[in-house]
Amino acid sequence: MKKNMIKDINQASLGHKKIEWVKRNMPVLSSIEESFKKDKPLEGRRIAMSIHLEAKTAYLAKVLKSAGAEVSVTGSNPLSTQDDIAAALVEDGFYVYAWHGTTDEEYYEHLNGALDIKPNIVIDDGGDLVHLLHSIRKELLSDIFGGCEETTTGVMRLRAREKEKQLLFPMISVNDAQCKYLFDNRYGTGQSVWDGIMRTTNLIIAGKTVVVIGYGWCGKGVANKAKGLGANVIVCEVNPIKAIEAYMDGFRIMPLIDASPLGDIFVTVTGCSEVLKKENFELMKDGVILANAGHFDVEICKPDLELMAAEKKIMRKNIMGYLMNDGRLINLLGEGRLVNLAAGDGHPAEIMDMSFALQAFCARFINDNYKKLERKVYNVPEEIDNEVAHMKLKGMNIGIDTLTEEQEKYLKGWG
Repeated sequence: MKKNMIKDINQASLGHKKIEWVKRNMPVLSSIEESFKKDKPLEGRRIAMSIHLEAKTAYLAKVLKSAGAEVSVTGSNPLSTQDDIAAALVEDGFYVYAWHGTTDEEYYEHLNGALDIKPNIVIDDGGDLVHLLHSIRKELLSDIFGGCEETTTGVMRLRAREKEKQLLFPMISVNDAQCKYLFDNRYGTGQSVWDGIMRTTNLIIAGKTVVVIGYGWCGKGVANKAKGLGANVIVCEVNPIKAIEAYMDGFRIMPLIDASPLGDIFVTVTGCSEVLKKENFELMKDGVILANAGHFDVEICKPDLELMAAEKKIMRKNIMGYLMNDGRLINLLGEGRLVNLAAGDGHPAEIMDMSFALQAFCARFINDNYKKLERKVYNVPEEIDNEVAHMKLKGMNIGIDTLTEEQEKYLKGWG
């Protein structure tokens, strides 16, 4: 196996500084690191990680290594890898296969490089490692104990495999833990998406009409942060219950085709494909801004933009302008990839503290229980979810009440 595939080892010093910064703001993961150093719960195990390769991810990798594991790391998106972080991890003894701006061919070469470690546990974000293990890398299945999936899109792919009885090893849906989706998906996505949009465009949000497409937990975060920034927010949904929820949260609800001529900024947050396409682009305002907050770059139909455009040109870093035949300009941020990572630093460290604490504990859980786990998608055990929540409260110096014995008895009773 190739030991490393990175762009520039000379950037490592800056990467170390970034990792140290997030570590100072991730008290739960820091506490787990100290515990893992003593107990070595993953001694001798091999872990392959494919998560957006930036500072918080690097710290998770270091925590897993502190537990005794041998760890290989790659990115989960061609534009989210930070080269200084990749270099820092190489200096710290990790196998790293990633650089910013990979081609599709390079991206899959990196994924395969990470799998060459012959992992016992995989930590995936979007399901690409799992897909390879179910297709061209089946020779590695005998070593696999199980894995963890970080994001909504990846869980959707896993559940589809499980439904068809095609899932070949157990996976834990970290995304569906309360300490993940209530905070990471909602507050993390909400803040980081607007951070990416604002730093990229240098435009005001207040007063603009923002169309948020999808009102799951990520969509809730994006819509509510837009509202807080002073935007006039429209929500488009296919789920009737979520549409009612968005309406009662104070947003306008309408079909996407009706919202197409109204929006100044569109944000897709669905996990589906071809959400914004030709019929929408034909109706949009001059100067409209399109951003995606779903895992894959398929929500905004780039082939339609390419076919419709008379010309395209780079407007600013991470902004591609598509000039239509009628003179309108449509601006696409971050190549239609995850705008919070392609054009920003991703979720705040304090938020990822909980998500990656879940990953660390679930990796240990798989190692301890893989012999009795079935080939299906498991939820994060409730005790792990609650432990992370208590650790987070402690890290924020917040105390809460506890039930008395009498209260617990009352709540469990029926009479």
